[in-house]
Amino acid sequence: MMQLRIKHSTGYRYEKGAVASFNEARMTPLTTPAQQVLRSRLDITPTPWTSEFRDYWGTTVTAFEVTEPHTELSVVATSLVETEEARVEPQGRPWSALAEVQDDLCEYLELSDWVVPSVELKQATASLRETAATPTDFARAVCTYLYEQIRYVTGATEVTTRAADAWDARVGVCQDFAHLSLGLLRDAGIPARYVSGYLHPGSDPAVGEEVEGESHAWIEWWDGDWVGYDPTNDRPVGEQHVVVARGRDYEDVPPLRGIYSTRGDSELFVTVEITRMR
Repeated sequence: MMQLRIKHSTGYRYEKGAVASFNEARMTPLTTPAQQVLRSRLDITPTPWTSEFRDYWGTTVTAFEVTEPHTELSVVATSLVETEEARVEPQGRPWSALAEVQDDLCEYLELSDWVVPSVELKQATASLRETAATPTDFARAVCTYLYEQIRYVTGATEVTTRAADAWDARVGVCQDFAHLSLGLLRDAGIPARYVSGYLHPGSDPAVGEEVEGESHAWIEWWDGDWVGYDPTNDRPVGEQHVVVARGRDYEDVPPLRGIYSTRGDSELFVTVEITRMR
């Protein structure tokens, strides 16, 4: 068991100021069987009108409006989350069992532009499908294959990059690893979903040490229950992962999304600080 304090700061600086902005923030961690949110707060400057709701995918969303002129929008989410190492263990259900959930989980089988695999990638991984005894065996083999084939390079891709483009370049970040694996799993008929959150980067975090953390992305696939796996690091999700949002792809889970009125350019800023408290 681990307690993690997370401070996620983001927002926009406006070159010529903004007259108004209307936004949605998905920055509040979820309470799940594997993690419990002990405290969470969202500080927004300038002070806005806000409302909170759960979206279709179960994510906590804070909608807010700033209707006064401002040169900077700042959103700071501070959370204390207790996580557990024990996560859902795969059941190893057979391929035939997927027929039972094709309708109920059809949204997690959608091959959107974000995740659709290229013909080349499908051909390269065809043998993995042929030799996998179960859907979970295939999912793990896919994640390992991508881990070996794609170089993780910070800044190599953009938030708008599609899986097929990341595969062509053979470089990417966590979002790309998630999209690539989701596309291959869904193409094989395995319901799978995108998960966004945070990852403590240390292998054995020291209590009380604040480190530069990461906004992170990984996947979950269906094997009688949702099984979490981190394709960027080719390992199961553990107590250093904190879940914030789930959806079909990145389009469903951006930390901050909105519209604003300005005559100049804007600059996005993001920092994540994580401290192990226990």
